[in-house]
Amino acid sequence: MTAGTDSATATSTEGLYVYAVARGAPDELGAGIDGAPLERVTVQGLTAVVHRHDATPYSGPDDDVRRWVVEHSDVVDRLWQAAGAVLPMSFNVIVAGTTADPARDRLEAWLGEHAERLDARLAQLAGRGELQVEIGIDQHEAAAGDARVGALRDELESRPPGVRRLLTKRVEQLEREVTDALADELYPALRRRLAATAEEVTETRRAHPPAGVVPVLAVALLVPSDGVERVGVELARVRDEEPAARIRFVGPWPPYSFADLAPTTT
Repeated sequence: MTAGTDSATATSTEGLYVYAVARGAPDELGAGIDGAPLERVTVQGLTAVVHRHDATPYSGPDDDVRRWVVEHSDVVDRLWQAAGAVLPMSFNVIVAGTTADPARDRLEAWLGEHAERLDARLAQLAGRGELQVEIGIDQHEAAAGDARVGALRDELESRPPGVRRLLTKRVEQLEREVTDALADELYPALRRRLAATAEEVTETRRAHPPAGVVPVLAVALLVPSDGVERVGVELARVRDEEPAARIRFVGPWPPYSFADLAPTTT
């Protein structure tokens, strides 16, 4: 069960778009993407929340894709709030069906085959959510005390405009080099400190930092509901120790980065 569909288009039938797997689901599921009615597929007490779909992945203008992703996330969040533990699927996970092997049968088979593993992971995730933390360093602020940067800035004052433009680029390059070195130095300790506040930690894809900010790390943290404040306290300490740090701290939300789903059906 992966994003997209299989190649049996000639014999394909209606597919199932999958939002998440949980143990049980609320009586009122609400609506999914574009108002699609939601349904349950339940095997051995495990429930996949789905809507019927033509098996074609969602694609279109960026505004539409952003809206669909939000609507997908809203369904997962409602299920997480109601069930207390959820294994969320990423956007555009669709189980395709064929006349010989309908999508519901394929999904039921997958749930049954992996029921023990899915149940165990749901138990581990109960009462827990995901926080995402990104830390970067403002290169201008971080390099302000560097003697080489200071000397170049002093030289700028006495140079003609053409030379100043060249020196300004050199200053920016040197600031970046200084900050890159600082980021490499800070990374191991910062990761250890954040890992100590969480039950699990994993690297995430880094967002594009603002201009002039050098990324240090981007991680997802799995924390119990009463552990969010502990992470916030640690990040406040980081900010106090390193004024040039730029910190983004969001969540909690369903544990997308810790679902550990590796389905084999497509």
